[in-house]
Amino acid sequence: MDYQAVLDQVAAEVAPHVGRGQVASYIPALAAVDAGRFGMALADVDGTVTGIGDWQTPFSIQSISKAFALALVLAQDGESLWRRVGREPSGNPFNSLVQLEYENGIPRNPFINAGALVVTDRLQSLTGDASTTMLDFVRAQSGNPEISFDPAVASSESEHGDRNAALAYFMAAYGNLDNPVPTVLEHYFWQCSIEMSCRDLATAGAFLARHGLGADGSRLLSAREAKRINAVMLTCGTYDAAGDFAYRVGLPGKSGVGGGIVAVIPGRCTLAVWSPGLDAHGNSVAGVAALDAFTTLTGWSVF
Repeated sequence: MDYQAVLDQVAAEVAPHVGRGQVASYIPALAAVDAGRFGMALADVDGTVTGIGDWQTPFSIQSISKAFALALVLAQDGESLWRRVGREPSGNPFNSLVQLEYENGIPRNPFINAGALVVTDRLQSLTGDASTTMLDFVRAQSGNPEISFDPAVASSESEHGDRNAALAYFMAAYGNLDNPVPTVLEHYFWQCSIEMSCRDLATAGAFLARHGLGADGSRLLSAREAKRINAVMLTCGTYDAAGDFAYRVGLPGKSGVGGGIVAVIPGRCTLAVWSPGLDAHGNSVAGVAALDAFTTLTGWSVF
């Protein structure tokens, strides 16, 4: 397949959507990002990377980091995580407190904020430095040693992170955090502040398309674990719009309020798209449209 030609056609089809939606203004450091940016990259399982638009421009990955954190914990700790966090769609906004009280401090899945805090807590216990462990991981898998944190974003999230603090303290009250809440929050905010380009994200996430094999050919996850991460991404990876994303795109995907989405076509490639304008659920308007166009043009989906 001529990847460049397909991506060029995708860009032409989604051009009317670029600039639509609202940037994540509730995180002040993201409020000034130009909603008119758009980039997309494809990394196939053999290592070929193709891109269009702003595909090499770094941006804040935000909740996409949750997929990498989940992979790191499962790789080191196996199935024990699932005693502390579920695998079901939430149906509620990603920062909702409502379900935690009904479900005794057990988050519905690892991709809502409460679930991601539990995963970060476990990664901190396993490694002693959850955020640096993730940074080292994405640098190694992407082949880009220049990937870094954005201190301004981390500080901005910390200063406006009362809802995340409430989630963490609530779970701590139920005994579902092992580390001090301030420590968990700090590493969570630093993880979300990592800056990566579409090129970086597509290559860093390609182990999920290679059934768990890392960039150097070593096994990071079993094929079974990679399958399960992809499954949770499909059902839970785009907040409370996961059903619509599956309907339109037909791929496992994880979005972030920085405007990025990473999507996986097992056995073929990983896609990453970025456009900062968000819909009401926190997903990139043009990003979802681009992935929809790609799977329609190619016929590549999991369905």
